[in-house]
Amino acid sequence: MPKSSRSKWAAGSERAIVAHPYRHGRDTGRTPQASLDEAVGLAVAIGLDVRAQTTVRLNRPRPATLFGLGWVERTAANVAADEIEVLVVDGALSPVQQRNLERALHCKVIDRTGLILEIFAARARTREGRLQVELAQLTYQRSRLVRSWTHLERQRGGLGTVGGPGETQIEADRRMIDERVVRLRRELDDVTRTRELQRKRRRDAPFPVVALVGYTNAGKSTLFNRLTGADILAQDQLFATLDPTMRGIVLPSGRKVILSDTVGFISDLPTDLVAAFRATLEEVLEADVLLHIRDASHPDCDAQKTDVEAVLRDLGAGHGEQGHLIEVFNKLDLLSNDDLMRIENQVIRSDAAVTVSALTGEGTSTLLEMIDGVLDRARQVVELEVDLGEGAALAWLYRRGEVLSRDDHGTVASVVVSLDPEDVGRIPAVVRQIDRATAAAE
Repeated sequence: MPKSSRSKWAAGSERAIVAHPYRHGRDTGRTPQASLDEAVGLAVAIGLDVRAQTTVRLNRPRPATLFGLGWVERTAANVAADEIEVLVVDGALSPVQQRNLERALHCKVIDRTGLILEIFAARARTREGRLQVELAQLTYQRSRLVRSWTHLERQRGGLGTVGGPGETQIEADRRMIDERVVRLRRELDDVTRTRELQRKRRRDAPFPVVALVGYTNAGKSTLFNRLTGADILAQDQLFATLDPTMRGIVLPSGRKVILSDTVGFISDLPTDLVAAFRATLEEVLEADVLLHIRDASHPDCDAQKTDVEAVLRDLGAGHGEQGHLIEVFNKLDLLSNDDLMRIENQVIRSDAAVTVSALTGEGTSTLLEMIDGVLDRARQVVELEVDLGEGAALAWLYRRGEVLSRDDHGTVASVVVSLDPEDVGRIPAVVRQIDRATAAAE
């Protein structure tokens, strides 16, 4: 059982083989080669030295080892010849399959879930992130105890006069994990309460939140840096960003918003990891606008979109049915002329899509105007009266909203103003509301 969430391979360069098993005729929306390339990227991201990579067609997966005996024997020879230390299987392995493969190959075997957990362990920087990763690791590891090595089959002696067999090592390990999980959940509850207080303060603040979501390595952090002038880590690497980052930016209308960069999604994201990071991922539920950043240059761009939408639905955020999501086709600087024309045709047919290059900045001004437009559609029009002597209140209305008309008569100003929904509830007390909020401004 690990004592911390730190990755075992964070500073190493163990030699590895990456294998992507696939079933012929099963459509996943991705080619086997594209899936293998992503798995190699995951292995490289954790610091493994990938010496060989292969796709493996499975006609009938074997319950004992997943792969056929012939493939296992050939791979065992390669492991011995090249001194391979790790086999990465880009798929789910049962505890029994993992144990049997390790025995047959004489090397460490890790499946997709275990690899992603290792990456998150290496990248988490905040206390909350580390707690979330460790909780996910322990939940995953508890299910692996049945695969165990010899020491897990031993028994500890009984205590004193207590009859019956002693506690087995596997039972002791499971108990220790359960106790640690309880402590972690208690600590995470405290962190979650703190995060909720932070959310409440942001809801009370007069600034809408715009969240960047998307598949890992789609360019979210590069775009975040481009829009905010920040310098958060932005690498051509899977899961370069884990911990959420927020910065304020000013839109073309003069409206200030908070931009939030979030962890990237990926296909087959481990269930335990989604559960552990739920408090962080739920930041997107609080957002007024979602920017779905898509890597337009990736051959599996559409499949990646499906994966992101699935996670958003799982979180309860939907995928834009409320009209608050903008599709951002990024990396247009990498597109051929034909691909660029195809993407632009998609954008033309949508009223909530835009092409950008986060690297060069092309298209970002249009994106900012589109965010303004989405927020404008959500605004409400209210008719108000305010004494002309209340200069601060009048200034607040001009600063926070768009004054559509004003009629001064005597000592009173009648004002029709378009405000963001959250600002309607913050209208200064000295202002008299004549009409209740009407439909959103056109």
